[in-house]
Amino acid sequence: MGPFDKVAIVTGAGSGIGRQVALALLGEGYSVALAGRRAAPLEETVTEAGAAGSRALAVATDVSDPASVRALFATTKEAFGRLDLLFNNAGINAPGIPLEDLSYEQWTAVVAINLTGAFLCTQEAFKLMKDQDPRGGRIINNGSISAHAPRPNSAPYTATKHAITGLTKSTALDGRKYDIACGQIDIGNAATEMTARMKEGVPQADGSVAVEPTMDAADVGRAVAFMASLPLDSNVQFLTVMATKMPFIGRG
Repeated sequence: MGPFDKVAIVTGAGSGIGRQVALALLGEGYSVALAGRRAAPLEETVTEAGAAGSRALAVATDVSDPASVRALFATTKEAFGRLDLLFNNAGINAPGIPLEDLSYEQWTAVVAINLTGAFLCTQEAFKLMKDQDPRGGRIINNGSISAHAPRPNSAPYTATKHAITGLTKSTALDGRKYDIACGQIDIGNAATEMTARMKEGVPQADGSVAVEPTMDAADVGRAVAFMASLPLDSNVQFLTVMATKMPFIGRG
């Protein structure tokens, strides 16, 4: 198997970091199944890939729905024959309101996508990777700087991203016997639709509002592609890539 035979699934591939990672992997010769809730943005990612888009497959998927996740992995296996890489990236946020004002529905929606969705995809990846030939593969989870330090009024998002770290560690441990490697990329202030408001200013821990530096989301794509490029006997367990001057080091 050469480098141009590798197959990846990227969740949340219709925008932001997911789109940039999908484009980077297509650029490295991967065949990529693009998963996301809406088909139209996925097709835009395919179009943006140009000629490499011929190796992309858009699969409308709700990662919080077990049947939808099973269908994604079955479709990927049918189209490409195997799975070498899963990038668990799909994520949503709750409104930035006081913790005590969040509704039960706002909490459970974030948990369902950010945490349960990553778990369901990981389960299906295990089932494929442990039985294929050559055996094994790699799972990369999108943690976040929020896997380390919260922003104000972000309890659901921060809790799920801390939980992703636990899922990453358990996946890395339980995947050993199947030659499945698992690592996590923690991303800070990549310029996407989700972070656009940083240019106008976002709340800080001291109650002030401040503009924060951002980084090019394409650089995140390159970082994930590097993690994916290693042989399965090497693993980047945790990688933090962030806007150099963002308030993380020294925060609080």
